[in-house]
Amino acid sequence: MSSSVLITGANRGIGQALARHYRDAGWRVIGVCREASPELAEVAERVIEGIDVTRPEDIARLVAQLEGQRLDLLINNAGLLRDESLGSLDFDSIREQMEINAYGPLRVTEALLDNLGAGSKVANVTSRMGSIADNDSGGRYGYRASKAALNAFGRSLAMDLKPKGVAVAQLHPGYVQTRMVNFGGLIPPEEAAAGIAARIAALTLENSGGFWHSNGEPLPW
Repeated sequence: MSSSVLITGANRGIGQALARHYRDAGWRVIGVCREASPELAEVAERVIEGIDVTRPEDIARLVAQLEGQRLDLLINNAGLLRDESLGSLDFDSIREQMEINAYGPLRVTEALLDNLGAGSKVANVTSRMGSIADNDSGGRYGYRASKAALNAFGRSLAMDLKPKGVAVAQLHPGYVQTRMVNFGGLIPPEEAAAGIAARIAALTLENSGGFWHSNGEPLPW
């Protein structure tokens, strides 16, 4: 039986590229999103739409639809990037990014614990902007804080899930040409997806909890 992967935010951008990558590699792809796209329907074996990772009732519906389904890989990819400037901070924007980028992956992972077993992996698509050591330009308060929180959550998940045989990674995709950055990135989504998949393939219980660039470079916390 082929391996199964669940990807949140799978309807476009990096999520869609990951769905295509794993489909082409022979995996059974479950695409989760708020609103499905024709491109996702083309590559996913199953699409579960109408799922907002910040809403407990949506997560409960996701859990119900996945009852008894083993997940070999969970990729928490859904995310939001907004900008804030000191002196005119929008705390609602900061709060929304925390809900989607940090609490969302934690909520999804906890909810799907029964679907993860020995040998399963969890990949959190984070950002080097969540690195405190690497912050030499300031700004992006909500995005930086939410990704730093995701990194902390992911590290704790790695420790707590290790006895269950589940490995966890925090993965920075690179500066990717997606709608999130008005397509101004340096690499296409397909290249980012291939790099993320390579890091996931190299993930083990021994290196679980790490924070890497998709090109393999370890990133500072």
